[in-house]
Amino acid sequence: MKIWQDGVEFVVENYSITKTFPDFERFNLINQMNRCAFSIPSNIAEGSAKSTDKHFKTYLETSLGSAYEWETQFTVALKLNYVDQELYNTTLEKIQKSQRMIGAFIDRLS
Repeated sequence: MKIWQDGVEFVVENYSITKTFPDFERFNLINQMNRCAFSIPSNIAEGSAKSTDKHFKTYLETSLGSAYEWETQFTVALKLNYVDQELYNTTLEKIQKSQRMIGAFIDRLS
């Protein structure tokens, strides 16, 4: 699935971003962002193994929630000057595209 593939690529990109953050953020912002990013494709994969669309939809909703949570944390990273505006804009575009794709998939299952 395209949304899963994009999610996996996003995890890799997220790790590249968070490894540049200050070391003292390891157990705070870095951990939270890594967990959220990882949750996006993981929940898509887990949900795809469920026997009904209703169950799959629940996992997609969790994935979507993680994407929005990640976006909030990334905005905090910008405000703390851990990322520059250019990286913020290009990465924000990617996560928002994923959010739209996941949302559209949820709508198709409804």
